[in-house]
Amino acid sequence: MVHADRPWQAFYGPNVRPDIGTSSYRNLPELIRSVAETYKSGKAFTCCLPNGMNGTLTFAQVDEMSDALAVYLREVAGLSAGDHVAVQMPNSLSFPVAAFGVFKAGCVLVNVNPLYTADEMAKQFEDAEPHALIIADMFADKVPAATRGHPIPNVIVTRVAEFLPVLPRGIVGLVQKYWDRSVKPVETAHVRLPEALKAGRNRIASDHVEVGAYHQSIGHDDLAVLQYTGGTTGVAKGAMLTHGNLILNMEQAMELLAGDLEKGGEVVLTALPLYHIFAFTVNMLAFYWLGARNILIPNPRPLSNVKRAFENYKITWMSGVNTLFNALCNEVWFTDSPPKHLKFAGAGGMALQSSVAERWREVTGTEVVQGYGLTETSPVLTFEPHGKAREGTIGIPVPSTDVACFAEDGTKLAIGETGEIGARGPQIMKGYWKKPDETEKVMNGDYFLTGDIGYMDSDGYIRIVDRKKDMVVVSGFNVYPNEVEDVLAAHPGITEAAVIGVPDAASGEAVKAFIVKGDDSLTVEQVRAYCKEHLTNYKVPKQVEFRDELPKSNVGKILRKDLRAEQTAQIAAE
Repeated sequence: MVHADRPWQAFYGPNVRPDIGTSSYRNLPELIRSVAETYKSGKAFTCCLPNGMNGTLTFAQVDEMSDALAVYLREVAGLSAGDHVAVQMPNSLSFPVAAFGVFKAGCVLVNVNPLYTADEMAKQFEDAEPHALIIADMFADKVPAATRGHPIPNVIVTRVAEFLPVLPRGIVGLVQKYWDRSVKPVETAHVRLPEALKAGRNRIASDHVEVGAYHQSIGHDDLAVLQYTGGTTGVAKGAMLTHGNLILNMEQAMELLAGDLEKGGEVVLTALPLYHIFAFTVNMLAFYWLGARNILIPNPRPLSNVKRAFENYKITWMSGVNTLFNALCNEVWFTDSPPKHLKFAGAGGMALQSSVAERWREVTGTEVVQGYGLTETSPVLTFEPHGKAREGTIGIPVPSTDVACFAEDGTKLAIGETGEIGARGPQIMKGYWKKPDETEKVMNGDYFLTGDIGYMDSDGYIRIVDRKKDMVVVSGFNVYPNEVEDVLAAHPGITEAAVIGVPDAASGEAVKAFIVKGDDSLTVEQVRAYCKEHLTNYKVPKQVEFRDELPKSNVGKILRKDLRAEQTAQIAAE
């Protein structure tokens, strides 16, 4: 029976539960162990390199390795329950071993973008206060600068090719060291991941350590992950995601797809980075739970890096963002030989353009179903039911989720009225780490306010019409104008700066900076080079425009909305 306040339930499949209820798993380690016992020698994770070299770990191997890491963290490194462990690496076999090991140790995982500059790392480390860091050697040279003033006592270093067979692992190591020189000497006191696992295994054997003791008292309300996001102020905030948030959101997302996915029979392509919350929850956790084989792509750029994965594996499902699907449809090798076993694909992180969805359908003969959510919601709030998508919408709420729109005064609006989208359900974060005031700002009772403006139609399908926040979404990654403006303001040749998002065919949106010079000799190239020293590449302004002055309010506040209006008018006139 469809609840009057939940019209969307009429579009659930016949076997979809409107409410998930309580999961049978008390915590993530319990889920990890249960799945490993079910699928044992099945292939869990395969890391596929651009040249086709690869390595695979079975469910049993991932389970055993993460046990060893958990024991190392607790017995050798000396961590305690609830301590924070930062993980900073691209997609690789080390990632699930590290994440699962942290959970089994009863510790809290802190996901860190491996492309962060030392400055960006330092800000996140200062806030998250990690007791250990597991980092890929390609990025370890930034650790001394990133930990100055707030040292991390335990550093574990791994490799992109970790756990691959000896020959490909050796080849990759030589290429990185002598050819592209992407790996520099690690100048921080550290232990290598294989050594940490060996030490953990030795403790298990000699002291008969029971890994289950570390997490036996952990329940749904206990903190599992600090997932960093930003806001209108550009201040980084750690969304506190609990074991229950992640487990139930995983089940919520999979419930809508249950009729289309086979337990133990799927092969999922993971080109999105696992440190991104969508790939973390859906690709890594949910497909592990389904017993799927996960094909990990360390770096999908250039797109030829994923060619061998499509050629060598029977990919049945993949996730991505609009830009990835668009780019694949413009690759001759992909259009000439589209994946033959693909059932459908899932899109998240940014709006899926209708032209891209249509082109994908033409090339692959399959649909892209779009999901919507935020870091604070673990992340999935809505998903398009497979075969029931409606153009221009973000689908319907997943089970056990209520979505409503709210007026400026916090009043809940009727269906069809436009307001700020709010949601409540078991996937809503516990709050922002050490920032109760920021948490209070985004809650309206038990509804989390997303910052997006939209409305729900009479069937429960939701449309986003505007973004309340000034956030710019570049290829699915959030860029906060204040952060970029702070970097620009520190340049001695810049007097004032404002940053907005502008439409971009390749990335959906691009960062544009408006600058008032303090030094007449300053060039666009110099501005972008300076930003590249302090910001991850996707945050660097793609466009730079010099102005004599910037629009301001009566109190001197720079008016980004006026700059956006100018850009909109300019585009319309072209």
